[in-house]
Amino acid sequence: MLAYWGYESGDSNATRIHAVRGDISLPDFGLGPHDQLGLDGTTHIVHCAANVKLNMTIEQANATAVVPTRTVLAWGERFTKAGTLSKIDVVSTVGVWGRTPGDMPERPLPEVRNFHNTYESAKAEAERVIWAEGGGLPITVHRPSMVVGERGTGRVLHFQVFYHLCEFLSGVRTFGLMPDLGQTKLDIVPVDWVADAIAWSSQHPETAGRIFHLCSGAPEAIPLARLQPIVREAWKAHRRRLPALRRVHRRVLERVATGLGAVAGSKGRRALRALPAVTAYLAESQGFSNDESSRVFASAGLPVPPISSYLDCVLGFYLDAQRAGTR
Repeated sequence: MLAYWGYESGDSNATRIHAVRGDISLPDFGLGPHDQLGLDGTTHIVHCAANVKLNMTIEQANATAVVPTRTVLAWGERFTKAGTLSKIDVVSTVGVWGRTPGDMPERPLPEVRNFHNTYESAKAEAERVIWAEGGGLPITVHRPSMVVGERGTGRVLHFQVFYHLCEFLSGVRTFGLMPDLGQTKLDIVPVDWVADAIAWSSQHPETAGRIFHLCSGAPEAIPLARLQPIVREAWKAHRRRLPALRRVHRRVLERVATGLGAVAGSKGRRALRALPAVTAYLAESQGFSNDESSRVFASAGLPVPPISSYLDCVLGFYLDAQRAGTR
């Protein structure tokens, strides 16, 4: 992380950081008494560790979502009793809306029980644990949508779901076979804005008890049918060969994915194995309300950036990295 941010070993920011290796799937993050001694006097907790794989077993997903949430709550109680704790900020996901149609409200969602995958289910359970067991603690829950690279540069530490989706939309992974994208929209948000919003919330204890949707919002989300030609033009500009698109029903595409994988190479096979998780989102019409959240952050000088202001550089950074073989 220090190398990613360009900090030299003697940099004043680097010397403020003390890293302790733990494991989020273990109680107390697997830290022994000696390591925990250094936590005395803690004033702020930001919990943003997770495993974002969509194909985990429910036991694996709960171990990386629910278990660490309970550790954060236990430590919150500990530091509250010590009189030092000011704030806890927990990063959840808009995925806790599951397969529910319509626009997601900015409130707890105990009624949602139908999910696309175990990741969503486990994160929803972690939120239920917060509201059921975290009473009295100064907690703010943040629900980011699909996080992409920074504004201005497109830089990002890891290429995750958005970039796999763009490869899918390009048609390269499916040899041009493409389901009807319908009216489905994609809500994305740049990683540096998400970090700024969480950092601001962490310094404002009055936000405790709030749920913030860190997303573009339903009206501003980009339709996949509009994103696809943007992706294909970017791929062409970077001299990526593209197949002609042929429309098929999404279930047909899912059935032939195994056969396509036989001729797609190892990288293509990995992408095609993830195809059902991607196409499942095409079946629902969903959005994420952020009226209250965007009002709060705008008043803090952090207006939600429009997708058009960073999409080109996000795609460009990814394609440059792919060409250079750095990711």
